[in-house]
Amino acid sequence: MTPAAAPRRRRRVGVLGATGTVGQEFVRLLADHPWFELVAVAASERSAGKPYAEAVRWLGESALPPSIASKTVVACDPAAVDAEIVFSALDSSVAGEVEGAFAKAGRLVLTNAKNYRMEPDVPLVIAEVNPGHLRLLEVQRKKRGWKGGIVTNGNCSSIVASLALAPLHERFGIDRVFIATLQAVSGAGYPGVPSLDILGNAIPFIKDEEDKIETELCKFLGTMDGDHVRFAPIVASAHANRVPVDRGHTICLSVELHTKADPDAVRRALEEWRGAEAARGLPTAPERALVVTGESDRPQPRRDVKLGGGMTVTVGRIRPDPLFDVRLVAMGDNVVRGAAGASVLNAELLVSCGLVPDT
Repeated sequence: MTPAAAPRRRRRVGVLGATGTVGQEFVRLLADHPWFELVAVAASERSAGKPYAEAVRWLGESALPPSIASKTVVACDPAAVDAEIVFSALDSSVAGEVEGAFAKAGRLVLTNAKNYRMEPDVPLVIAEVNPGHLRLLEVQRKKRGWKGGIVTNGNCSSIVASLALAPLHERFGIDRVFIATLQAVSGAGYPGVPSLDILGNAIPFIKDEEDKIETELCKFLGTMDGDHVRFAPIVASAHANRVPVDRGHTICLSVELHTKADPDAVRRALEEWRGAEAARGLPTAPERALVVTGESDRPQPRRDVKLGGGMTVTVGRIRPDPLFDVRLVAMGDNVVRGAAGASVLNAELLVSCGLVPDT
């Protein structure tokens, strides 16, 4: 998939669930985007009709963009959102019906919600890993009769793990992988995990998280086979843990390779990987989607989470594994690369590759 030139005009976009943690990150990323014009912020009925600045409890270090503060929040309804592309940060309890309505109404939906991720006709995409899976949009439209469509990005931990494993699966093949996550509290949204549960503690359970990681990984690293994705034949075992870190998911991986390789060869494969050509040079794409550190105590969320504007995954501690072949540690920003940034990059990919008409 070869990228086209930059679009002739900025596309009108909206954000669904704009007042939540991920919704706010969408607003930050889209407020001054060179390809997109943020024309609509949508949320629940209790927020609709209010100025965005009044409806939102703004989080993070950066200020609320003045250009967005005065926008009136509208309902999550296609009739109220005058946008070609919508980014969804909706909770899964409501996302399925709402996103389907927007796709039926001719809008392209880029979603963080889990509802459609594993549907066989819905692309689950990391721009640098599997852009060819966007071919499923044509299958989806024929099957469902939609004029628009839905493209999903994965669970935040699945994205970080898949970026770290993609170069190894491409070069050596992966048979089995053991995954242990140390997930930041921001992954639970706001207000998230109660302070008395998480301070000075680690919680070895996050609902549905392990199943998502084990299945999404195989779809991300799978290959197109006609009108469907043939999942990568990887056996994955995941353990998900919540830890008292604000931002940045750390993932420990032990990997059994199909073609055996030592840690030096694995390191070279990771260092040389640049990802799919179609994703290079897009506005939200980092210079390197994956970087390797040689320091023995890295990656660390506090030191590495902002690399590449939050879009770069850092890998380190590459060493032999006594059970499998090699073990390593990956870390990435769960709100940017693991959520909003992933969707924005997927939208840029759609536009760049001519999958959104430039009319």
